[in-house]
Amino acid sequence: MEKFEHEYGVEQIQVLEGLEAVRKRPGMYIGSVSIRGLHHLVYEIVDNCVDEALAGYCTEIDIKIEPGNIISVQDNGRGIPVGIHPKTKISAAETVYTKLHAGGKFGGDSGYKVSGGLHGVGASVVNALSTWTEVTIAKDGGLFEMKFEKGKTVEPLTRIGDSKKTGTKVRFLADDTIFETLDYDYATLEERFREIAFLTKGLKINIEDLREDPSKKAEFHFEGGLKSFVEYLNKNKEKIHKDPIYIEKDGEVPIEIAIQYTTSYSENILTFVNNINTIEGGTHLEGFKRALTKTFNDYARSHNLIKEKDGNLQGEDIREGITAVISVKVKEPQFEGQTKTKLGNSNVTGVVSSAVSESLANFLEENPSVAKAILEKCISASRAREAARKARELVRRKSALETSTLPGKLADCSSKVASECEVYIVEGDSAGGSAKQGRDRRFQAILPLWGKMLNVEKSRADKIYNNDKLQPVILAVGAGIGADFDISKIRYGKVIIMADADVDGAHIRTLLLTFFFRYMRPLIENGNVYLAQPPLYKLSKKGKPDVYCYTDEEMTKHLNEMGRDGVNIQRYKGLGEMNPEQLWETTMNPEHRILIKVKLEDAIKADEIFTILMGDDITPRRKFIEENAKYVNNLDI
Repeated sequence: MEKFEHEYGVEQIQVLEGLEAVRKRPGMYIGSVSIRGLHHLVYEIVDNCVDEALAGYCTEIDIKIEPGNIISVQDNGRGIPVGIHPKTKISAAETVYTKLHAGGKFGGDSGYKVSGGLHGVGASVVNALSTWTEVTIAKDGGLFEMKFEKGKTVEPLTRIGDSKKTGTKVRFLADDTIFETLDYDYATLEERFREIAFLTKGLKINIEDLREDPSKKAEFHFEGGLKSFVEYLNKNKEKIHKDPIYIEKDGEVPIEIAIQYTTSYSENILTFVNNINTIEGGTHLEGFKRALTKTFNDYARSHNLIKEKDGNLQGEDIREGITAVISVKVKEPQFEGQTKTKLGNSNVTGVVSSAVSESLANFLEENPSVAKAILEKCISASRAREAARKARELVRRKSALETSTLPGKLADCSSKVASECEVYIVEGDSAGGSAKQGRDRRFQAILPLWGKMLNVEKSRADKIYNNDKLQPVILAVGAGIGADFDISKIRYGKVIIMADADVDGAHIRTLLLTFFFRYMRPLIENGNVYLAQPPLYKLSKKGKPDVYCYTDEEMTKHLNEMGRDGVNIQRYKGLGEMNPEQLWETTMNPEHRILIKVKLEDAIKADEIFTILMGDDITPRRKFIEENAKYVNNLDI
């Protein structure tokens, strides 16, 4: 190995004082310096207010986005302690904002029973990454204020008046030399604070965006807690029972769970620990699933709804169509990894399982009509699962008998290294033919699709395995579907949807994305799905090279540069209008093409959108179209 010629002595050992480390490596503390990291600053301050609510002191939080992208967060909690800290010899409030890992959330006798922010870095990190921060505290009959610039104290805590109230107000301006943008997305913040209000029963959260006139604002206050959350998630779905099943248990691990079944074929279970979204689940989810499966099977057997010879219903049968939110409060949660996405406390499994078993068994006995309706759906799901298994086995046997396990229309690439391979799923045989001729055969595979495929939002897995439009996609990707999907077996690192830039093309993209979201979700979560962006226009002028434009704005710009006289404008209605060379140059050449990576940043929002666009209920779809029609570009009539 080649040596790195450089001195390595005591002079090279850097000691970053105070909050310098945060400014030097912000990504270590907030994930990124993109808009996501920017929003994280707001979440950190609001989470401190929520911890006060969980402790039983704060009842209202006001969040404002002021002109100039200044954030203001105010609560009516106890207020940060203002006395002198024995170790730092400065006020406790200043300590919290200038020292990492300083706060009231450590140890058994801390100021908080449970807390989401266990590392004590929230306030100090926000301070370090802001151009300026102002903190006003109402406590002990006084009103106190302190000011900072880039994490450094410019005005220490000073009493500025009297107050009969208590609470903390924080205003800050994020540092534009650190973040890529300071332009907060109101809709993203609104969605997050709605979620927090659902999870914190009785807490009132107000958010207002003052950057525009008139301002946008929302108020969230849900006395129903998780019942209200589940009703919100299912607002566009047909419910099997009107009122959610509600479970609430106090104790060493307080538990709150709401469950409601719909006629859909997918499961939607959200889990939270101390208001942190544990997107990978963990021991609380394990306990819930275990109790759910056992309790429904026990009830079905005792009421002769399933026979001994039929065997038990599987967990996936019982979870078909379920919407559930699980929230637990744990004193000292253990999370797997730094991202806090999977709960590891082993004792939580038994606690949740016991609470669900007892409460759910009582509910089913007291509500026989609801129990029967849910179990009829579970039994139907079980039959469909068996049909899907037979269809899956048929596909496997058929593949084994053929010389190739790949669909006939697939033009595969020569490389077998998945990470460097990509498959274009192309609309129509004509475009597929051009793509096959224009591609780089070393790493680009082409799978042409013809006609409209199945809308999986309205179909069970057995229908999917037997669908001649989706079967080639399943075989080409090579990793199975649903519970059998194995991301390690994918044959292509990039799965690229290439459809026409018109209404039909948009529909095909949506159908495919719905399929990937419902049955190959890890493919999206892992960042393997892309949308190709073919050009909308070709501008031609004698004596000048052709120019391809991907937007109307781009076309106007190039028209002005070329001089409008004598320019021929061709509007591409479909991929089939391009010859192989043009398709390669504009849409497939890695050096020039535009690919949009499909990201799953908000599973709740994604589930809602797919339900609206592809579900049975027409009313929410009409409302969605009416509200969003003004944003449509390039609509062919």
